[in-house]
Amino acid sequence: MVKVKVNGKEFSYDGDPAMPLLWYVRDELRLTGTKFGCGMSLCGACTVHKDGVAVRSCITPMSAVDGAEITTVEGLGASGLHPVQKAWMQINVPQCGYCQPGQMMQAASLLKTKKNPTDEDIDAAMSGNICRCGTYQRIRAAVKAAAREMA
Repeated sequence: MVKVKVNGKEFSYDGDPAMPLLWYVRDELRLTGTKFGCGMSLCGACTVHKDGVAVRSCITPMSAVDGAEITTVEGLGASGLHPVQKAWMQINVPQCGYCQPGQMMQAASLLKTKKNPTDEDIDAAMSGNICRCGTYQRIRAAVKAAAREMA
């Protein structure tokens, strides 16, 4: 039995412990903001936070989240919009939008450890998140705007 807290709510899971967290979040909990992209941890569309750190939910088995606290994009701004979400809207980052939940989750994780990230910090942290539309300059600007708001 896997016990996990998702967006502040406690859940128990007694299914296949090898099932990816992505499918539990999307199919069982119906939190569809987390996206399936590649299934191999290469694109970042499935990024969530496990105990505050960005992880790829497509390769994270349920057995690895026993006792963990998971935050999805739906829970990122639990008490209103998170500064990253606000910045994404202000800068108008999304084009197609598919990758953006993962982008925001990665950015929020970065800003927990780097309060004033440089372009190089942002590029390094976000390098595992692919945007097919190429909104990387707007993503970088939004990360900087969120950092300013969080300061």
